[in-house]
Amino acid sequence: MARSSASAGRSLIEPPQVTDRCTLTGGVWYSYYDDITVNQASALDVDHLVPLAEAWDSGAYDWSAAQRQDYANDLREPWHLVAVTARSNRQKADQDPSTWQPPYEPARCRYAAEWTAIKIRWQLSIDPAEQQALTDLADACPTQRLPVTDDQP
Repeated sequence: MARSSASAGRSLIEPPQVTDRCTLTGGVWYSYYDDITVNQASALDVDHLVPLAEAWDSGAYDWSAAQRQDYANDLREPWHLVAVTARSNRQKADQDPSTWQPPYEPARCRYAAEWTAIKIRWQLSIDPAEQQALTDLADACPTQRLPVTDDQP
């Protein structure tokens, strides 16, 4: 996968209104995992693209509490936390690309690139099955660009 400094973008299409009771009304989001446009915030989950359990298994167990908190709440890169349908997020759970990929096949190249960028940025390890899945996806996605940043956690 080639590298690009351009971000893949966020899920928000139209911003919601915040009521005086701190609830959301309106708004439109795009869940790229399953190619669904959502107009109810309650139908969405905010997904850690690389799940917290996966990060733990890949080296976060050795981080300080502050580093783990920084990872969990990272808003510096738009691909780290993504709004997706609750259904797709729950199907994914804490799986890596060797056992789960977005059901919308055209999203898989972006998903693999963003997964890889997060693993590199946070210096997380990749197990052999995960590496094979990412290699297979990279081979199938020769024009996909890898999002990068100069900003280290």
